[in-house]
Amino acid sequence: MRDRSYGQFCGLARAAEVLGQRWTLLVLRDLLLGPHRYSDLQEGLPGIPSNGLARRLKELEADGLVVRELSTGPDRSVRYRASARAEELRPALDALSLWGAEQMREPRPGEILTSAALASALRSGFRWADPAKNSAGTVVYEVRVGDAVAHAVVIDGSVQVAVGTHEDADLRLSGGVAVRDVLAGELDLNEAVESGEITARGDRDLFSRFMATFRVPYRHAAASAGPDSVSR
Repeated sequence: MRDRSYGQFCGLARAAEVLGQRWTLLVLRDLLLGPHRYSDLQEGLPGIPSNGLARRLKELEADGLVVRELSTGPDRSVRYRASARAEELRPALDALSLWGAEQMREPRPGEILTSAALASALRSGFRWADPAKNSAGTVVYEVRVGDAVAHAVVIDGSVQVAVGTHEDADLRLSGGVAVRDVLAGELDLNEAVESGEITARGDRDLFSRFMATFRVPYRHAAASAGPDSVSR
């Protein structure tokens, strides 16, 4: 195995030794959403070489961040899940996600949005801005952007996000780049729905609550963006 040491007795250096390898943060991003089979991870990380994924999982397991276990389901497949130590990284990864999103506007050529990335954006953008307004029970939001779909369950001052649809969603939103604009606070959700940029199904009284609960601080990048890979 390649030496990852920086030769410094420093917490940041030690963290970089573990987390600084290519694809590592995205593997952890996906596993922090729930256990995955190897094939699930491959599907959610298009572009990662198979031997590269195997190597990263082996390293993360050795570092105590990933646990490999046998599924209790009928398929008895091997699944990978984030360890308790990896769960401690959640706030740091959410902060990095917000920091990276600040200069995003539209996807660069060849970039795609995965369901895990969408779920991560909802979790990192979650804010409990108005406790009184958000205290009325559980609310489930489902968001779809292109082929990516994720949902967020908001309850008691916290949020649980996951990939995929939710059968009991109170509000379902579907759109392209306009979803980014709503999350950035650059576009009012009511206006986006009226213009047809976003399709909404469910309780429209939740529009303002959604906008108050999720906010990703995107900023316009200085360089011009390439062609959309997610249509508006």
